[in-house]
Amino acid sequence: MIGVVALSYYRVFTLCLAIWLLLVFPGFSWGELEPPPPMVDVHIANITSFTKASPSITIPKGWFLMGTNRRDDLRHTFETHYDDTEFPQRRIWVDGYEIDKYEVSLAEYLKFLLNTNRTVSQELRGLIWHLISVHFIPDQALAPWPALYVTWEEARDFCLHHKKRLPSEAEWEKAARGESARIFPWGEMDPTDDLAVFGQYHVHEIPLVATVDSFEDGQSIYKVLHLSGNIAEWVNDWLGSDYYPIMPEKNPPGPKMGRYKVVRGGSWKSKPVMLRSATRGGASPETRSATIGFRCVKPNL
Repeated sequence: MIGVVALSYYRVFTLCLAIWLLLVFPGFSWGELEPPPPMVDVHIANITSFTKASPSITIPKGWFLMGTNRRDDLRHTFETHYDDTEFPQRRIWVDGYEIDKYEVSLAEYLKFLLNTNRTVSQELRGLIWHLISVHFIPDQALAPWPALYVTWEEARDFCLHHKKRLPSEAEWEKAARGESARIFPWGEMDPTDDLAVFGQYHVHEIPLVATVDSFEDGQSIYKVLHLSGNIAEWVNDWLGSDYYPIMPEKNPPGPKMGRYKVVRGGSWKSKPVMLRSATRGGASPETRSATIGFRCVKPNL
């Protein structure tokens, strides 16, 4: 009952927040805001005091079906490929590993930045100050948000700092699909707002996200949360448009080089098709976005 009430509150809050922003700040953009005052650093430090590390989920070694077979007879269905980069569907072996049950939280990410003497980006500082000073969201409520405005390098370094690493694209997809090539982490059912956070786009880029430990109804067969929606996730691989036909059948590492790093899972802004477990996306490694976060893995020793 508590979870249902919390979910209902989240939906009402995000809707009211979006409407309020549209009415009060019609020309709002982060770039036009004054830099936040030094007081934001006090809140950032306090947010880190609520850090809770994610539990790990064991993904067993073995084969799974990765990608999608090309079909031109069906249009505009979730069963068909999103684009030409995800076929052919192949049987791929992945060694056992452990993956974070939750996306890395805002509190964990900020704690890492402070502990390693890294700068909190102006985008993130501005967002935190805005949410605290305008919307009166307490530090403790922001702590379990997913990390965002994270570059690929920061995500990689966070995982290494915790003796983990970013998942390979194959590891991420197996955690999302299981061995039976599920269309979505929860199965074949079309996305709904009970299963994932998506379709929340509005012009101001205020992230309408859920806490990393929420939406259990949308979990994967391995009980990993938010592999669809909420925040899209960096993985380790370079994005190769023609990699699937030639990738090794065991533990594919991705192309040796590229322009974009793979981003998986769709976000709070995404259309339903981007929530498919096989859909691939990419971004420049230097990208800081309100829609991209990450989670980590480690070998299953």
